[in-house]
Amino acid sequence: MSDLRETYLKAIAGAGDEATLEALRVQALGKKGEISLAMRELGRMSAEERQEAGPRLNALKDEINSALAAKKQALADAGLDERLRGEWLDVTLPARPRRQGTIHPVSQVTEEVTAIFADMGFAVAEGPQIESDWYNFDALNIPGHHPARAEMDTFYTHRADGDDRPPHVLRTHTSPVQIRTMQAEGAPIRVIAPGRVYRADYDQTHTPMFHQVEGLAIDRDISMANLKWVLEEFVKAFFEVDTVDLRFRASHFPFTEPSAEVDIRCSWEGGTLKVGEGDDWLEILGSGMVHPHVLLAGGIDPEQWQGFAFGMGIDRIAMLKYGIPDLRAFFDSDLRWLRHYGFAALDVPTLHGGLSR
Repeated sequence: MSDLRETYLKAIAGAGDEATLEALRVQALGKKGEISLAMRELGRMSAEERQEAGPRLNALKDEINSALAAKKQALADAGLDERLRGEWLDVTLPARPRRQGTIHPVSQVTEEVTAIFADMGFAVAEGPQIESDWYNFDALNIPGHHPARAEMDTFYTHRADGDDRPPHVLRTHTSPVQIRTMQAEGAPIRVIAPGRVYRADYDQTHTPMFHQVEGLAIDRDISMANLKWVLEEFVKAFFEVDTVDLRFRASHFPFTEPSAEVDIRCSWEGGTLKVGEGDDWLEILGSGMVHPHVLLAGGIDPEQWQGFAFGMGIDRIAMLKYGIPDLRAFFDSDLRWLRHYGFAALDVPTLHGGLSR
C-alpha cells in the first residue's frame, strides 16, 4: 500500500495540466481505480484484517483526494498568473482618442438651458419621477375628465387588489416640481425644473420617455411682460442670435390663465433652421400666468402673489438647434449616432465662453 501511495503522490506532483490530473484521479479513485478496487476487497477479509486494512485505505483515499485538490488549485493559480502577465495593462497611460466618450445631446442641452437661466437668477429644482395623482393632476388644476388623465395617454402604476390609496403615475410633465417647490419654499420663487417625463406616445417626434424643462417665477408684481422678456433672452442665448421675434398665441392650459403658445420667427433654407429671420413661424413652448388654484395648491396666497410659468421639450429644442431629424434616435444607444451628434466631455456650456463650440 505504501508503494501505491508513493506512486500516486509522485504522479500528482508532476502533473502538468488538469487533464492529466483528472486521468490520475480516475486511475486511483474511479469505479475501477486501484484504490477503489482495493476497498472492495475489504468485504472478503476477516474482521481482524478489515480492522487493520480499512483505516489505512481510507487514509490513503483522503490523502490522494487532498493531493489532487491542492494540485488543481496550484495549476489554476499558475494559469491565472500567466493570464495576468499576458493581459497586463498600465492604467496610467493616456486614453486612446478613438475611445474617448462623448456627451449626449440631451445632457449638453440641459446644461446649456441651465446656464442661460442661471444667469437670469433661476435655480434648479428637482422632484420624483413617480408622482401621486394629486401632484401630477389635481394640484395643477387638471380636472378628472381631462384627456391627459386617460390610461391611453398616461402610465399608471399597478395597485394590488384592495389597495385604496390614490393612484400614482409616471409624471407626464415636470410641473409637479413647481407644486413641491412652492410648498417647500413659499414665495418669492424663481426656478427651472428639468427632467424626464413619460407619456404613451411613439413616433418620429414623440417617445414614451422624453425630457422637459419648466420654469416658474413668483413675486408680488410679475406680469406677462416679464415672461416675454425672459423667453426672448432665452431664445437669443440658446440659438446664439442677436435678435429674435416671438409671437404669443392665445391658448388654454389648466394650470395657467391667461395661457399662450409661443412661436419664433424663422426660415428653413436647405433643411437648416435659421432663427430670427424669414417669414415662417415655429412653435417652441407653452406659457402663461400661474392659475390662482395652482398657487393655492402650493400653499401661496394668490391675493398677495402672482407669477408666470413655461415649459418646453429639451429633446425638441436640441433637434431644432443641432439639426437632428428623428427623436427616436436619441434613445437607440447607437454609438455611431452619438459620435456624430455628441459633444466633447470638456465642452462645458457657459455664457461667456459659448454654449456650443
